[in-house]
Amino acid sequence: MSVNVGLDLGSTAIKVVLTEGRKILWHGQTPTAPGQESLAQILTRKGLTELGLTSRDVGQVASTGYGRRLVGFAEKAVDEILANAVGLFELSGRTARHIVNIGGQDVKCISLDEQGRVTDIKMNDKCAAGTGRFFELVARLLDTPVSDFTDLSQAATESITLNSTCVVFAESEIVSLMAKGTKKMDIVKALHESVARRVASMFKYSELNEGLWLDGGPAMNKALVTALADELMTEVFVLDKPQYTVAYGAALCLN
Repeated sequence: MSVNVGLDLGSTAIKVVLTEGRKILWHGQTPTAPGQESLAQILTRKGLTELGLTSRDVGQVASTGYGRRLVGFAEKAVDEILANAVGLFELSGRTARHIVNIGGQDVKCISLDEQGRVTDIKMNDKCAAGTGRFFELVARLLDTPVSDFTDLSQAATESITLNSTCVVFAESEIVSLMAKGTKKMDIVKALHESVARRVASMFKYSELNEGLWLDGGPAMNKALVTALADELMTEVFVLDKPQYTVAYGAALCLN
């Protein structure tokens, strides 16, 4: 058996996908830390071992993400927008036309044509507001793990608004709300709605007739999915494992 390896070296996590043709055989991730190449190698070896394979069974390796140039054992470095588009288009059954990827440090809005080619890109990479880092900041302020955000948001009893579009001012606003005794659940719901408004500002509503695919780790947050659907007034689709789409797309670029 010959397998290809797709590596996504992101700002918060390193993801690895092992593929045979277009089929995903294994996937895994580890937090990003110094020594990204070594971490990627260790994770790749773990996947091979669990599949009963060795390094001799590896065909080619492709890297993508912020750290894609740090992996010396990768034969190909793939732009992360291209990898995202290729991976999600394939996993969506070639139906995706609009993608929102919420990463650790940026938000990408990608539009595709009927062949899966990228036709438009909008990025928010100047401010952490709306990114995975923003969610982590709020989690620390509330002393609550991000994994609890869905349940908290769904239990909200009051409607409040976070007005700040800058993460620094948003932090101050949240601290002020906490001092006033505002419930965590209401702050978390307001957070999701704030992120949804920020994403909506990057699209024209007329563009979203075919629905929207939310990608990246935050896509597993069902309350965020609901907030986006309500704000954009369109259906929001999410893959089973949205955090591995980009690594998978990198591997597909080897075929």
